[in-house]
Amino acid sequence: MTKQYSKAIIYTTLSSAAAAACVLANQSCVKAKAAGIQQKPLNIVYIMTDDHTAQMMSCYDKRFANTPNLDRIANDGVRFTNSFVANSLSGPSRACMLTGKHSHKNGFTDNTTCVFDSSQPTFPKYLQEAGYQTALFGKWHLESLPQGFDRWEIVPGQGDYYNPDFIVESGDTVQVHGYLTDLITDKSLDWLENERDKSKPFCLLIHHKAIHRNWLADTAHLTLFEDKVFELPENYYDDYSGRKAAAEQEMSIIEDMDLIYDLKMNRADKDSRLKARYESYVGRMDSAQRAAWDAFYDPITEDFYARNMTGKELAEWKYQRYMRDYLKVVKSLDDNVGRVLDYLEAHDMLDNTLVVYTSDQGFYMGEHGWFDKRFMYEESFHTPLIMHLPAGMDRRGDIDQMVQNIDYGPTFLDLAGVEVPEDMQGVSLVPLLKGENPEDWREALYYHFYEYPAEHSVKRHYGVRDGRYKLIHFYNDIDEWELYDLANDPTEMHNLYGQEGTDSVTSVMMAKLKDLQEQYDDPIRFTFPIK
Repeated sequence: MTKQYSKAIIYTTLSSAAAAACVLANQSCVKAKAAGIQQKPLNIVYIMTDDHTAQMMSCYDKRFANTPNLDRIANDGVRFTNSFVANSLSGPSRACMLTGKHSHKNGFTDNTTCVFDSSQPTFPKYLQEAGYQTALFGKWHLESLPQGFDRWEIVPGQGDYYNPDFIVESGDTVQVHGYLTDLITDKSLDWLENERDKSKPFCLLIHHKAIHRNWLADTAHLTLFEDKVFELPENYYDDYSGRKAAAEQEMSIIEDMDLIYDLKMNRADKDSRLKARYESYVGRMDSAQRAAWDAFYDPITEDFYARNMTGKELAEWKYQRYMRDYLKVVKSLDDNVGRVLDYLEAHDMLDNTLVVYTSDQGFYMGEHGWFDKRFMYEESFHTPLIMHLPAGMDRRGDIDQMVQNIDYGPTFLDLAGVEVPEDMQGVSLVPLLKGENPEDWREALYYHFYEYPAEHSVKRHYGVRDGRYKLIHFYNDIDEWELYDLANDPTEMHNLYGQEGTDSVTSVMMAKLKDLQEQYDDPIRFTFPIK
């Protein structure tokens, strides 16, 4: 057992007493409503991927990807067009989703220093108290071990695509042969078919590693998309003029994407900063997987080094390889979403099951020349959110109101007939799912990113976004403000902060930022007004 796993087990053991106390303390605010959970109770299937961005789903954007099974959910349900996260990073995003609270309230602000307190209240615990069976399979990425689940198996840390390890409920680590996206789905469907009590409602969390860096395809899909040439984003060669924090990041495809680790151009006589990581993941393959891998990548690698590309040619070659590898992983993901939908349909469960698909955040597909996430700019702040709704909820099509991942927990509880605790900072989306247009719906969203100094060197920042404008403050070892007019500058290339004629808009956005920091009780705030 590695040190990492031991830390998780020790932490969970120490907090078990606190978990029991937490459940007792919160029973008073969890009251199952009789209506809606009697004859045919609502089930919840929540599918979450990692780093799957909306522009790589054909129900959002048809330029690049074809995702027919994800489109099934959107076409038969609802698509949120203004769905966002509270902190664009894997672990923190998951903590926000589980607790319905911003990072400073749930305690998991970043991946480098935090351990999630699994004893705190989460929506799966409330559902358990209301009689639901709960299960989680796949990525957890919160350092502690899960609580609030009747059944779980998780991958350690980020997990491995090939022949991965799983941490099981005993705390032991078991290696399983196969491709991770398939295996997570296998375990989820096996639980649905063979393990759960079919007389009770359930909430199943299917949490994939896909489509996380470094985009390793199922060997059956290695040859896909090789004939596709993808159009470069208009701002692929962004020079970051007027945006100091954007200029200082380390997530450039051109400068920072590793030729061996990320793009698989490995050769014995070549080295890179991340070559050891490459050797680690290919070392997990069995002989058949490795043979398929080498048969595909060896000719591409030899051609790459023979061409000796530099400058613009190399920059654009890297983009094409990145896009192809990413799409191959999307292909497996979409196929496995189809498996889940097919199971629910074959077992006559779609009418009483809410199916949710989302990602822990968005991702850059060459916009601003980047990969990765973290920034409050639209590509990573925005996240896809589509839902198949149960019978009786007739809303279809787009929902345009601004929603955030802190809203998921309150929504699940509300639909299950469970009272939403007052300390959850998110709000239930049920009125929107019913086709209502609440006059008091939020007009702005709050965001806070903490993980610096760390990989990719994105500065700490917080900000506010309303229907048109976005205001961001980069702080810590930097003090920079950015203001964007999203109507006229949707790609966020022109920082308007401090420019003539923007004083009024800036004051309004500052006031909104102040209000949200006070509403959510964030201890890290700016001094208002700015001089």
